[in-house]
Amino acid sequence: MSHRIDLRTVPYDHPDAVKLNDQVQLEYQERYDGEGDATFLDPAMFVPPHGLYLLAYDATGTAVASGGWRTQDENDEGYADGDAELKRMYVVPEARGLGLARRILAVLEADARAAGRHRMVLETGDQQPEAIALYLSSGYALSAKFGHYRFYDSSRCMTKPLTDT
Repeated sequence: MSHRIDLRTVPYDHPDAVKLNDQVQLEYQERYDGEGDATFLDPAMFVPPHGLYLLAYDATGTAVASGGWRTQDENDEGYADGDAELKRMYVVPEARGLGLARRILAVLEADARAAGRHRMVLETGDQQPEAIALYLSSGYALSAKFGHYRFYDSSRCMTKPLTDT
């Protein structure tokens, strides 16, 4: 596999995004005994400047990784005003280890910061040690739980400030 990777902004419901989302859901089902991620996501949530959805394409034009952020503000699920929530970070197995998740994460953080968001937040799970390691090494810290899975024991929530304030 060639290492030339293009990052492209696409709609959340782009056919390539849907295909990767189907793959990540299968992986969640394997790791969490049959449960995918039931969080409701509307494509409108990822439309700039209130969000962004990225796909990484390899030299053959195949989508090999995804990631997005959406605006969150204070609500009854534990979010705070100024939050940007990371969603659907995924790299296909054959493209792992190339630093794609780290590249996508950096672009999403910069975009959320430019959009005036103060904090990046994410929810992952205890069966995704690679994800947890990536986020810890990228400046995220474990935090109080928020979001759809906040009452699940396997849920791990993390945050990172995007501004100096």
